[in-house]
Amino acid sequence: MEDLSSKPQGLRERKRRETSGRIVEEGLKLFVKHGYDGTTLEAIAQASGISRRTFFYYFKSKEDVLLAAHDGGFREELKPAMLAESPEQRPLAAVQHCLIKLASRRETKESIVFDRLMQSTEALRARKEAGFVETERILLEAMCELWPSPERRDGLRLVAMVAMGTLRLALERWKQSEAARPLAHYVEESFGLLAKEFR
Repeated sequence: MEDLSSKPQGLRERKRRETSGRIVEEGLKLFVKHGYDGTTLEAIAQASGISRRTFFYYFKSKEDVLLAAHDGGFREELKPAMLAESPEQRPLAAVQHCLIKLASRRETKESIVFDRLMQSTEALRARKEAGFVETERILLEAMCELWPSPERRDGLRLVAMVAMGTLRLALERWKQSEAARPLAHYVEESFGLLAKEFR
């Protein structure tokens, strides 16, 4: 028999995602048109067809709107994607495979524009840095589930730190090239450089 009790919850969740997506989409249009500082929270709410009060149900600030768009769901997908990797691999190889698979999440046509916006204020630059730290934490958490031995934790933490540095280099090279090739290519290339240096 069909469980009808889950239907309202599913509908609510879908509407929440739709509204959240609309806020991000409209916010980005305004950021691109007027710049980060020239875009108000009120303008984002109005363009999204919601009240200022409703905006705060979805986001705490206009900064969070930009960060949600910049991430592209990458962090949300990172842990499940990492846990899908085989623990029979060496940790760094598993992370490399995982990041190459997820590269397209960071590879939207707006990514380079987002990055320029993220560099436009000191506060956004700091939030971008904090985002990398958070991504590293999520990666480490997933690796500790794959390889649960407590004595491996420090080594896995080091792998997470190195992997994030490698991803950052790949992102920089991809943006400098104006996305001449897929991001996955630069991720693979950067891990190749890492392997070459640590032979």
